[in-house]
Amino acid sequence: MTVRVPTLPSVAENLILAVIASSDAPLLLLDGDLEVIAASNSFGRAFGVETAGARGHSIFDLGAGEWDLPKLRSLLSATASGHAAIDAYEMDLTAHEGEIRRLVIKAEKLDYGDADVARLLVTVCDVTDARAAEKLKDDLLRERAVLLEEIQHRVANSLQIIASVLLQSARTVQSEETRTHLTDAHNRVMSIATVQRQLASSGKFDVELRPYFTQLCQSLGASMIRDHKKQSIEVTGDSSSVAADASVSLGLIVTELVINALKHAFPDGKAGKITVDYQSHGPNWTLAVNDDGVGMHPEGVGTTPGLGSSIVEALARQLHARVQVADTRPGTAVSIIHTQIAAVNTSASEPIGRAV
Repeated sequence: MTVRVPTLPSVAENLILAVIASSDAPLLLLDGDLEVIAASNSFGRAFGVETAGARGHSIFDLGAGEWDLPKLRSLLSATASGHAAIDAYEMDLTAHEGEIRRLVIKAEKLDYGDADVARLLVTVCDVTDARAAEKLKDDLLRERAVLLEEIQHRVANSLQIIASVLLQSARTVQSEETRTHLTDAHNRVMSIATVQRQLASSGKFDVELRPYFTQLCQSLGASMIRDHKKQSIEVTGDSSSVAADASVSLGLIVTELVINALKHAFPDGKAGKITVDYQSHGPNWTLAVNDDGVGMHPEGVGTTPGLGSSIVEALARQLHARVQVADTRPGTAVSIIHTQIAAVNTSASEPIGRAV
């Protein structure tokens, strides 16, 4: 009895058919006329197609004809002729039960040494659930953004109310010391309200510092400067932008230093100017608040650090920066300096030469 051994092409063909049939991914092997040579069992299960009966039929006859889409027909024909390739074509397929499924189609012409016989391998990925999850995520993000905006407005309104109450209280109390504390608290709350408004308008994007500091200083000047012909605040600097969280710390530092200068640099209504400047060079930056006022107390007399000094130094440490204070004769210059190599001991910052 003679046993017939299959030829290599038959063995290879059977192997290909077996591999396609057992693939976990929905696959179709098509000939040049776009007729099905083989279909994976996963394709049959996913799209309700009897894979054995699909062989020899056009892909466009599968199911109830839902695959017969003009765009898909055009793309597959161009791929079979070698004029195109489908890398990730998204399409909607309406199943026989009316369900719309979102599919990603990939098709490539196989190169196996026989140019006269075209073979197309088509991969079908059902992304319906993934797209639905993406839409749900986008909807939740939009809802979160709306809620966050509402919260920001409420916080800003609450800060304005608190500032108003503090200012009214400062006007009615008899004690000068208490009035000073209430006025300082009012100014700080107003500065935080300004920071809040700036962050609300910038959203998640970077904050441009020069207009931000300008708005902040205008708010401080409006509440603390009585004679704008004698005292002024000028903001200079480059076009640097920083992340929103860093801008909060920088804004609070500017607030404390400007308040400090307005309170101590110009006693008895002395005329003068405060300059706020920010310059950056790559990762290095310097924030400077200078005034041309009376300067630092000699030899540290009466310079017990106040709350403002503690706030400035704490915020500088958060930014991995150091505080540098100089008597500029006239005036005082306070610089917050960040370099590529963070300060080894930022707690050893120079004390500010007047209580804040």
